[in-house]
Amino acid sequence: MTLKETLQKDWIQAMKDKNKDLSNILSQAKAAVLQVEKTQMSPATDEDVLTVLAREVKQRREALPEFIRGGRQDLVDKANFEIETLLKYLPQQMTPEEITALIQQEAEKLGANNMKDMGRLMGALRPLTQGRADGRKVNELVKEFLSN
Repeated sequence: MTLKETLQKDWIQAMKDKNKDLSNILSQAKAAVLQVEKTQMSPATDEDVLTVLAREVKQRREALPEFIRGGRQDLVDKANFEIETLLKYLPQQMTPEEITALIQQEAEKLGANNMKDMGRLMGALRPLTQGRADGRKVNELVKEFLSN
């Protein structure tokens, strides 16, 4: 079963269970996948769905500080629920230690040892971490690695 089919099945089950919050977030995820399919004019692959879900999680994480500053605990709770729900469909997230080990491994392969090599190193890491690590966190760790 593809990831898109899993989303559809879970959405139907949430509708049957009358779980409005869950069905809403799954519906939003399905809509985002459908938008990608319309844009590329072909069915979404599991990789496409992972990219969409990772982007949806990122958007919600970026909105959290604004909700907190605005004192909107209801929106904070909703965003956290949505993040937790979407993360269930993404692969296990990498720990900072795993990311650092991957950075060291790729830097060794490429001979990257200073900030000039950051673009090449990030390019090599992107496919290895996509959907499994936040790009911003990877960027921070690469900067830290190359500046030492």
